[in-house]
Amino acid sequence: MKRLLLAGIASLTATGAVHAEGLYRIGNESQESIPLKWTIGANLTYDDNVNPTLPVVGSRDAVSVNPFVGLSFVSTKPQTTWDVLARLGIVYYIDKPSGGGTDDTYTQSRIEANITHRFNERLRLSSRNFVAYDLEPNYAYGYASSRQSGEHLYWQTDNALGYRWTERLATYSGILFSGLLNDSSVPNADRFVTTAYNQFRYQISPQTVLTGEYRYSETSGNGLASDATDHYILAGIEHRFSPTTIIVARGGTQIHHVDSLGSSDSTSPYFELNFNSQINTAFQVRGFLRYGLENYGTIRAVGAGGSLYEFDSNQALRIGLNGEYALSQKFSIFGGVDYIPSQFDDGRRKSGAGPLTASGLSEELINAYIGLSIKVTESITGDFSYNYTDSSSEFGGNTYNRNRINVGIRAEF
Repeated sequence: MKRLLLAGIASLTATGAVHAEGLYRIGNESQESIPLKWTIGANLTYDDNVNPTLPVVGSRDAVSVNPFVGLSFVSTKPQTTWDVLARLGIVYYIDKPSGGGTDDTYTQSRIEANITHRFNERLRLSSRNFVAYDLEPNYAYGYASSRQSGEHLYWQTDNALGYRWTERLATYSGILFSGLLNDSSVPNADRFVTTAYNQFRYQISPQTVLTGEYRYSETSGNGLASDATDHYILAGIEHRFSPTTIIVARGGTQIHHVDSLGSSDSTSPYFELNFNSQINTAFQVRGFLRYGLENYGTIRAVGAGGSLYEFDSNQALRIGLNGEYALSQKFSIFGGVDYIPSQFDDGRRKSGAGPLTASGLSEELINAYIGLSIKVTESITGDFSYNYTDSSSEFGGNTYNRNRINVGIRAEF
């Protein structure tokens, strides 16, 4: 029981730390060491609607190449576990995207470093750290609800202490910092978030843990975006149906306050769910769901004149699902889908002409992909994938559809 209780608090943090897999993050810490592994590869992509630095107007197609190099390793010792992953790459457009102010080369890099240190059987420290400098958004990270207009930096560090008080009761307490920085083409979108949390965990069986938690979060906006404060009061359950299938669910209340003249406090339901299942040796499926008020993308242009409004209420539902199935030792198919509907209410005009308030505006995004992976040799793998994105929005310039075809190859050694 001791091992199960501490294994849970080691990785299932109260806020769901951003990982290379974002909101999909679930499961136990690494159980065995993996030696240093290098990866070198490149992708060739055809995009029928690309414009990295300007709002979408019509369709523009382009071909890009994405060379990259990466490394990873895992070190597990009796007291300390290290898990490090880095990938550095660029996106080079062979035919430069049309539109003034665009370039032909962009950065696409990510670095992650996680550490778990066990002081003794009762006390452990967990630190999860992640930074990404990207052109394309990863919807599983939980901040983007549409394509980005330029390069952006997203980072997060989550540090916490887990302590087992009794055979069944444990707590997990920590503080999380995260930030989103955009280039000059995306004003009013930068955010800095500080979240403190405490989670109580009570194990009712070897497979099931009940949780209760409180989170306090402060968000600093930039430009016309106001600061915001959020309180979360949540209850949840974590259940392991089998050694390879686990589900984590939490739900409760989010109390939201925007620090601006004319705004008012609001209360909203909040819910999150994660699951991970290795159905058999060939098939794995993972998913997440999150619903609540978000502080990203709250400054929007409304109407033909492009007046800017700040929306105190951005209710967003995020659903993600992906899976992989091994057809044979050489061939695997993979795929996934993201679905993000959003509702914007309580808008206040910040600049321009037009009504003082705006409300009832919606946005919906579907992003789906499917692909085939081929193991050419023991160390070389190729893949082919197709990605479709459809965005429907009542905000100007954010309704579009997009098709991307990708061919890639990588070598690991």
